Amino acid sequence: MASVNIAMLGSGFVAEFYLQGLANVAGQTIVANYSRDLAKAEAFAARWGIPEATDSLTHLISRDDIDLYIIALPNEAHLPVSLALSAARRHQVCTKPLGRTAAEALQMWQAAEASGMLHGYAETEVFAPCVVKAREMIESGGLGRVLWVRSRESHSGPHSPHFWDVEKTGGGAMNDLGCHCISAARYFFGKDDPIVRVMAWGKRLVHHDKTAGEDNALLLLQFASGGLGHCELSWTTKGGLDLRNEIHGTEGSLFTDVTRGTPLTAFTTRDAGYIIEKADAASGWTRPLPEEAFAYGYQAEMRHFVECVRYGRTPRETYHDGYLVNRILDAGYASLRSGAWVDLAQE
Repeated sequence: MASVNIAMLGSGFVAEFYLQGLANVAGQTIVANYSRDLAKAEAFAARWGIPEATDSLTHLISRDDIDLYIIALPNEAHLPVSLALSAARRHQVCTKPLGRTAAEALQMWQAAEASGMLHGYAETEVFAPCVVKAREMIESGGLGRVLWVRSRESHSGPHSPHFWDVEKTGGGAMNDLGCHCISAARYFFGKDDPIVRVMAWGKRLVHHDKTAGEDNALLLLQFASGGLGHCELSWTTKGGLDLRNEIHGTEGSLFTDVTRGTPLTAFTTRDAGYIIEKADAASGWTRPLPEEAFAYGYQAEMRHFVECVRYGRTPRETYHDGYLVNRILDAGYASLRSGAWVDLAQE
């Protein structure tokens, strides 16, 4: 195909990052933007030079010139939109988490698989350049056998009001941020080493007036090999997005720090503009992050999905991966309620 034509479904925060990533991907064209709010779609399309803006999903799915639909919508819209795409036999990619629950994610995976079309789970963490390099070093044998992975994803709270509503999203900080850390742990240990038990703690410590969900959580993942995944999630951390991984093995350790170890340090007495995702200040001492879409993995994952459509390949992250992450999150919430380890039946 001359160009992979893409419809971006959504016009909010993650859609902006996807467009930043796609801007550096050859062989693709964004031909339409969909939003449930037409004014938002029109503003987004104007900002990015997209030829069509619409609030009609039915119209967009009926077009025969679109090769890939990217779901960048709020969590509660993932299931119905994905099922509509599967029914029409369309290639689709969905942002994280795949569903609000494992039951929703299972429906999405099964329908997409039955359609015979491509389905990709857009988990940025496992496409981030530093994370990919760390995995390459593990595969080379440099760390020996992986024993323990510690991941932290935290910031001062969601950017949009709907994220605080656990009925719309499926949960609090653990649901919002835990999917990244779970995916990182699965990536570092290897998908042939399944997670067999889960334990979690979660509590609302600060944002009592904003959410009924937990704003801080710890999630422990026990792998079949005996290794441990240790996930730290928070909506109360000041200073901007904190995104780190530690991987410890029998022969060495690896550390990634995308946001607190940036190559740029600044001190300004005036507002210096955009600094980093979820920054709480734009003056004083700051650590601006250049090329966020590259550093977080948005560019790499978008390039990967475009190439999968072009060459008929299966993505390395599919809806099955998204479903497994949702199962682990569900087990985490069950553990949070019971205070005990929760066993996972293997699928």
